[in-house]
Amino acid sequence: MEKLTDLKHGLEETWHSLGEGWRSFRERTSGALTRFTPSTRGKASSEVAAEASAASLAPADFPSANWALLAGDVFEDSDKFVVRLEIPGLDKQDVDIEVRNDVLIVRGEKRYEQESSSGQYRVRQCAFGSFHRSIPLPLPVLADKTSASYRNGVLRIDLPKAEHARGRRIEVRGE
Repeated sequence: MEKLTDLKHGLEETWHSLGEGWRSFRERTSGALTRFTPSTRGKASSEVAAEASAASLAPADFPSANWALLAGDVFEDSDKFVVRLEIPGLDKQDVDIEVRNDVLIVRGEKRYEQESSSGQYRVRQCAFGSFHRSIPLPLPVLADKTSASYRNGVLRIDLPKAEHARGRRIEVRGE
């Protein structure tokens, strides 16, 4: 009976540890996991229906191609925040950036490019369609002075801090 109790206790500890690990993983990645919604811009309804039907019949759709990790960094120095997002496969005109209420909002659309008219996918993990990513900023920024550049699949956004958010160093003078 004692061994059964020990086994039960060990399983409970393992289950708790797994649960904590998943919670931690979700918390750390929740901001980077982004949902892509199918784009219907410029397509006839029959094309959209055909793509949806073909996608549902694909032999290897795991994991879902509607979610993707948009890895990003937020760096801060005394004057600005620098946000870097990895969004390969987009053209700069496919990205829209907005600052609203101390939140950086990045929207975009990754268009589907079919490799060939014959054959089928065996693995399909790339996400396509529209996406929306909100990044809360810890301090107010000057939205009208924000600049952005896109190079080698990396979007860089420089957000100068508002004057009152920068703080001011006060030097102590001696007698």
